[in-house]
Amino acid sequence: MAGSNRLKNQHLLWRAGFGPMAADLPSLDHLSPKDLYRAIREASAGAPVPIEVLSSPLQSMAPGEGTVLPRKELSPEEKKQLRKKNQEDMRRLNIAWLDQMVHSKAQLREKMALFWHGHFASRSFDLYFQQILLDKIRQHALGNFGELLHEVSKTAAMIHFLNNNQNRKDHPNENFAREVMELFTLGRGHYTEQDVKEAARCFTGWGANQQGEFVFRKFQHDSGEKTLLGKTGNFQGDDVLDILLSQKQTARFMANKIYRFLVNDRLDESRAAWLGERFYQSRYDISQLLEDIFTSDWFYHPANIGARIKSPVELLAGLRRMLPMKIENEESQILVQRVLGQLLFFPPNVAGWPGGTSWIDSSSLMFRLRIPQILYHSDEIQLQAKTDDDQMMGIRDMPLERARVKGLGNMKKNAFIQVQINWEEFQASFARVPRESLTSALSGTLLQVPSEIRASTLEKYSDSGSRENYIKTTAIQIMSTPEYQLC
Repeated sequence: MAGSNRLKNQHLLWRAGFGPMAADLPSLDHLSPKDLYRAIREASAGAPVPIEVLSSPLQSMAPGEGTVLPRKELSPEEKKQLRKKNQEDMRRLNIAWLDQMVHSKAQLREKMALFWHGHFASRSFDLYFQQILLDKIRQHALGNFGELLHEVSKTAAMIHFLNNNQNRKDHPNENFAREVMELFTLGRGHYTEQDVKEAARCFTGWGANQQGEFVFRKFQHDSGEKTLLGKTGNFQGDDVLDILLSQKQTARFMANKIYRFLVNDRLDESRAAWLGERFYQSRYDISQLLEDIFTSDWFYHPANIGARIKSPVELLAGLRRMLPMKIENEESQILVQRVLGQLLFFPPNVAGWPGGTSWIDSSSLMFRLRIPQILYHSDEIQLQAKTDDDQMMGIRDMPLERARVKGLGNMKKNAFIQVQINWEEFQASFARVPRESLTSALSGTLLQVPSEIRASTLEKYSDSGSRENYIKTTAIQIMSTPEYQLC
């Protein structure tokens, strides 16, 4: 099984995207993984279409009037209506990007955008700032890491989140300088506290205005000489980023992190070191790094197949890709993200989502196993939020009726998810499979590791009234197993 094209191609589709679509299934037995990767790469080569919920900076507009007013001049009721609109728009941005992950042919771009979304974690309650940051990440997701680092560092979302608007001459704020070294480039232990202080001086004067534009306030910049990582000069912010990129440790740190995201949570030191060296020599060419990973023989080694736990977003997008569906109340997907602990645009902290086994605990695993059944039956989602207060953004101790995630509005205790699944393409993929082989064929398609549940047990809980019902109900049963959580 581990040597088959189908298993390898499913592995590739899960790691370089969000899993196979029902329409992909007929070709997976015959297409070589290298040919499939070439197709995936070419499909993501073009520039992405921006996800535009707002076409201009978020402004306060008095209802019923055609003039833009400062927020402070609005009445309490107008402010309430504006907050409600912002919450609705934030939900729209979430769903719009999730839809791209499901339907876009540029799977590799959207998958790497999700990685960068966690790497450059930012939690801004200004929708327009979030939209700009997402646009930058999607534009540069497969390009050059150095360019991406420079672009992201100048977004209003990042500058506000890490307090660099308050970083001024003679009163430096070290937040951004520290995180750009610890989380974005070098990693902890590869710089000194003095490096942080000197870097903070370099970033003085970097800010963003209310229109989301980067501004350099030269009168707030410390123009004195600084020494950073052994280099001395009259440095500014861009110089710091270039100095960080000149360090091989940055390439190693990034290669290690991308290896864990795309290959295996257990790092293979020698392979990661090879990737880091290649990444550095390519001057941080992200596409070249991905080529090195996805065309290598070791990527398809059995130890790397089914070795990762799907993140909540991967799980939800993967279900929707395999089983094309129309979700009437799309916002119910935000509740699913919330329950499982990965709400797009609201990472738990500046370090992003930790991933790996942190996705699974007793409550979230039980809900994960129920999701296919909930979708199949258009059932009710019960909210049992994570207890980590940082993940809850300070609302852990509030009653659930009053708990509010800023920017997303009131959180409900439960909601019905209204779904219509289009089974035609999925069922057509198994049209030539003999009845006695259906269970095995379905498991081999939906799972990346062998199931510990016997075929006889699956059949016991499946509807054998017709071939179509058997395929539907057996597929849902397989998707409800612990093995389906792995990719």
